[in-house]
Amino acid sequence: MGLRTFSFGGGVQSTAVLVLQAQGRLPDGGFQHFLFANVGDDSEHPATLTYVREVSQPFAKRHGIDLRTVFRKRRDGSEETLYGRLTKPGSRSLPIPVRMGDTGAPGTRSCTADFKIRVIGKWLREHGATADDPATVGIGISLDEIHRANARRVEAYERIIYPLLDLKLRRTDCLRIIADAGLPRPPRSACWFCPHHRPSTWQDMRREEPELFERAAQLEDLLNERRDELGKDHVFFTRFGQPLRKVIPDGVELLQFADDSDDGMCDSGHCFT
Repeated sequence: MGLRTFSFGGGVQSTAVLVLQAQGRLPDGGFQHFLFANVGDDSEHPATLTYVREVSQPFAKRHGIDLRTVFRKRRDGSEETLYGRLTKPGSRSLPIPVRMGDTGAPGTRSCTADFKIRVIGKWLREHGATADDPATVGIGISLDEIHRANARRVEAYERIIYPLLDLKLRRTDCLRIIADAGLPRPPRSACWFCPHHRPSTWQDMRREEPELFERAAQLEDLLNERRDELGKDHVFFTRFGQPLRKVIPDGVELLQFADDSDDGMCDSGHCFT
């Protein structure tokens, strides 16, 4: 049997798969390795990093599961972070799916490919995955989000599977599995500045984590200052075509947002799981 790994996102679905691995309930013996591709301690949501380090990793260790963290490395061996790439002086890079000011549609992104997929792919190849002997890579998409299993381009050295789909488990089932194992509920996993956040997530952040929300707003400001220098239209972190501070006002409870279906839709399966 070839290398069997799981792309661990640090959220509800991934944690449920970790529990199922510990309980011996995954098909074909489950996975040899769980790989958490950390896009940077300055980039991942702090709650996700805390959960992975204080809950997931100790749980994995108790059950003899190899849960390891991998990072994107530069040629000199140093770690590159997504936030660092965005804020690097003189950088024109826009690897995250910012919303374009003229249409509100997500722009082209490379964040998941560069900081998740390729990082895991490099680890797989270093550990023996080849076109002749591809690694099996599990993705934590649950049945209620089956539309996210969009059969992204698969490299020759990997074979993608969806264990939660095979088991016909929904997100609510994942929450029950985690609770029954005595673990706290994981936070939703994503970068704290991800433009795929739903407006309600931004609203919660402004109310509950105002300093983090302000950092996101400042990052949006920085990107647009650079856009001004280049003579380009502004970009935004929501589809409303206005700055984050304006569309998510302080101290105002926004009860609902019309047509939320466009938001929270990262389809890679490596984030928001």
